[in-house]
Amino acid sequence: MNIRLATQDDLPRVNELRAQVSALHVAGKPEVFRPGFCEELQDHVHTLFSAADHAILVAEGDGGIVGFACVKLVDRPGSPYRLPQRYLDVDEFGVDEAVRRQGIGRALFDAVRDYARAQGVHRIELNMWEFNREALAFYEAIGFATYRRYMEYRID
Repeated sequence: MNIRLATQDDLPRVNELRAQVSALHVAGKPEVFRPGFCEELQDHVHTLFSAADHAILVAEGDGGIVGFACVKLVDRPGSPYRLPQRYLDVDEFGVDEAVRRQGIGRALFDAVRDYARAQGVHRIELNMWEFNREALAFYEAIGFATYRRYMEYRID
């Protein structure tokens, strides 16, 4: 397996994988996420690709691209409450559903960690939806720990 920075030619396949992740979110939280993978969502990958503070990494297997990670370098200024923060945010992460549980996600995250180190960053953050238990188990298995929680109270 080869993990590398994406090229412009990789973006259609990255979008195919992003569509899988989008469908998972629609199924898990239909009151929040719009069904389908509209043109605006498809075009967003080009915005990420072109942004100076973003990078897209791809995992390439024998059959082509099988995983991706969209990451953002965040420099948050301090405030009266908080110290300045510099970290890498994993904005989107996915492995083709046909090849999950084969070590691709772990290898992809290792590359994300190496990318963070190369940027001089010592912390990686991500957020995820609580319904996605498979993702939670994966992230915890590779060493992520919850340090902040968002909660909701539904009034129906």
